[in-house]
Amino acid sequence: MILLPALLAGWLVGWGIARWRGQPWRVPPIQFAWLVFLAFIPQFVAVYLPATRSSLPDGWAAACIIGSQVFLLAFCWLNCRIPGIVLLASGLAANLLVIAANGGFMPISPETARRLVPAEMFEAFELGSRFGWKDILLLPETTHLAFLSDRLLLPDWFPYQVAFSLGDVLIAMGAFWLMAAGLGSPERQKRS
Repeated sequence: MILLPALLAGWLVGWGIARWRGQPWRVPPIQFAWLVFLAFIPQFVAVYLPATRSSLPDGWAAACIIGSQVFLLAFCWLNCRIPGIVLLASGLAANLLVIAANGGFMPISPETARRLVPAEMFEAFELGSRFGWKDILLLPETTHLAFLSDRLLLPDWFPYQVAFSLGDVLIAMGAFWLMAAGLGSPERQKRS
């Protein structure tokens, strides 16, 4: 959820810097973009598509989530020379590590989850059950790599609450850098 604002903010900063320098902002030279779309398909089936989200067994859903992360890491590997991609890949790797270590879902503690939903709704969840689309409700002491789990929250005054991980922060920072670095080429800068 923090990825889209990071992309937009990075684009605005990159565009502003490019305008200030008298250069055009350009899309970073990304290759193999089709891998991103390919990575989205398993997540779409397991997480977002209502027809399969509730009927897909947890094992298949977990495999879809992990497979999606692997495709995204392959995309990053193939584009590692682009500014921001290594940071983005570090976040993806952190998320993949904690997800794989906890059965294929992102762990979230009861304390964090309780802040995201009304109390009467929270009571319906049991430890070890899926919470939301990609999370699993686990106690911090039973969570592998708990420091990488969905444990960060936006400030209480923010109108929309969502939990996110350290990996998500790194992904957002990498995406911001990627978009902010989309400036004119050095040859154009020398000519102006």
